[in-house]
Amino acid sequence: MKPHHSHHHHDPRIGFFDNHAPRWEADAEANTRTLERLTALQPRLGLRPGMDVLEVGCGTGLVTSWLVNCVQPGRVLAVDFSPAMLAQAQAKSLMAEFRCLDICHETPEATAFDVAFCFHVFPHFRDQLAALRHLTAALRPDGRLLVLHLAGSAQINEFHQGLNGPVSQDRLPPATEWPALLQAAGLQLLVGDDQPGLFLLVAKRA
Repeated sequence: MKPHHSHHHHDPRIGFFDNHAPRWEADAEANTRTLERLTALQPRLGLRPGMDVLEVGCGTGLVTSWLVNCVQPGRVLAVDFSPAMLAQAQAKSLMAEFRCLDICHETPEATAFDVAFCFHVFPHFRDQLAALRHLTAALRPDGRLLVLHLAGSAQINEFHQGLNGPVSQDRLPPATEWPALLQAAGLQLLVGDDQPGLFLLVAKRA
């Protein structure tokens, strides 16, 4: 695991997520619902055995185990910028590799992923264009980016605005804003579904 560089520490979100890590999976029913919804969405996500997946913002690893089951014998590299979140994930002994990494600042050394999977994380990228460029660099030529929330952008943004602290300004761009954002990062939109209860964005290299 690479050491933390001081440039990460100016992002106050890291401390926010570190503080929440011990209680992040406290609601077992909510966790079960999340995994059930992911399984129902799986045909639209196109995750298949043998794919290599980069999971960005893996948090405590709740979804990591689900991804491993979808793609094994493919590999899953799960990254997060919160050391406390990663410690929780690593304690689960999953068949995934975990790394502390800030996608706004760097691309994993191991590139050539079939899928970059961003679940419930995109609003927290302080530099969304830089994050997209690093994600693009991590993809194979025919790889895909998946940005997924189990709520629409309007719901997500209203929720964050109601919080105090570092994430209150964090915003998920609505589907209409994505074509231009993706184009600037060398990606093109395949699916942009933004409705109450679901945000699903699929993109590929342009």
